[in-house]
Amino acid sequence: MPNTVIMGAQWGDEGKGKVIDIYSADADYVVRYQGGNNAGHTVVIGKDEFILHLIPSGILHKGVICVIGNGVVVDPKALLDEIKMLESKGIRVGKRLLISDRAHVILPYHRRIDELREQAKKKIGTTKRGIGPAYSDKISRLGIRMVDLLEKDTFAEKLRANLDEKNPILEKIYGTEGFSFDELHAEYSAYAGEIRKYVCDTAVILNEAIKKKKRVLFEGAQGTLLGVDYGTFPFVTSSNATAGGAATGTGVGPSRIDKVLGVVKAYTTRVGEGPFPTEFSPDLMDAIRKKGKEFGATTGRPRRCGWFDSVIVRYSVMVNGIDGIIVTKLDVLDDLDSIKICAGYRFGGKVYRDFPSSIDVLNRCVPVYEEVPGWRKDTTAVTSHSGLPANARGYLKRIEALVGTKIVLVSVGSDRKQTFRKGV
Repeated sequence: MPNTVIMGAQWGDEGKGKVIDIYSADADYVVRYQGGNNAGHTVVIGKDEFILHLIPSGILHKGVICVIGNGVVVDPKALLDEIKMLESKGIRVGKRLLISDRAHVILPYHRRIDELREQAKKKIGTTKRGIGPAYSDKISRLGIRMVDLLEKDTFAEKLRANLDEKNPILEKIYGTEGFSFDELHAEYSAYAGEIRKYVCDTAVILNEAIKKKKRVLFEGAQGTLLGVDYGTFPFVTSSNATAGGAATGTGVGPSRIDKVLGVVKAYTTRVGEGPFPTEFSPDLMDAIRKKGKEFGATTGRPRRCGWFDSVIVRYSVMVNGIDGIIVTKLDVLDDLDSIKICAGYRFGGKVYRDFPSSIDVLNRCVPVYEEVPGWRKDTTAVTSHSGLPANARGYLKRIEALVGTKIVLVSVGSDRKQTFRKGV
């Protein structure tokens, strides 16, 4: 397996957890390169369901080394809880987890500020996990890194400086209580003691592994249209969810990455606020949401659902340099008589084939749909592309033509086994 990036090509929740789990079977290292515990990657193995927020999905494969890169913001308590969850289910973490010493730490004041900002202004749809404020501190050069957390004097100095800034904001602007230095220092010093054994310079380790021809899989979180640069700003996350984030978030140069794969659903979903041109009517929304179990793995919030939007996926193919896409949840469309595909947006007398940056255009545009016949057959037991109903194969072929790249894998259920390579 070449060194490969797997990332979301829509608004997140595309089924990346399952896909990364499948590809991890052929990997030596699996690396998370951005986001934090606002991600929720779900993997179903038989009767067991694993929901991972920070640790890469490759942890479910024996012998795979999992890395949390420098581009990730890490909540130590959430991380330790996740390790305990895996251990309780018989998944040994041990020396198979590495954390970049340059990754930034989420602290309680980040979560508090995140929640207060969401209440005080027009909603963005944040998970309130402190992700945005932690990235803000990183860019403002105020953040506390893993290496800082592990150095006693450095941590005390930086924590005190942060509280000197954050507590007046909490008290005078938001009218709420600040944080105690002694309490936070004691709590997070204890976390440091537990996490220390995982922390190292992961950039060095990954580059040495690549020199030795080890296989590295880069795991993206969220999706391209939630990325801070190419998403529906400001209704986005605070990191680069594109393939480019794999280089900046791990210390592995782009010339060392061989392939980029994008994951898409056979329809479209998004969680939280923001424009969504192809959103379903309420009745169809309810039916697809129930069949697809479209509730957030991290927040439990119901996902908004809509028709497949080739405009956003074609844009993702371009900005990520996607070599192939994986289509998940094809089976959710099994009961429909006909299926729509968005091929463009009409606004102001113009038809947009490329994804517009204007939120006003996205909020007011009218999707230009193509309609194809449904297949009205259960696909959950299908094990090959040729075994799909003819209309399902036709649907996938049309998606390929509209987005400008090939489909390499198709998923027709949540289990590992309900997946097959296209053309096989």
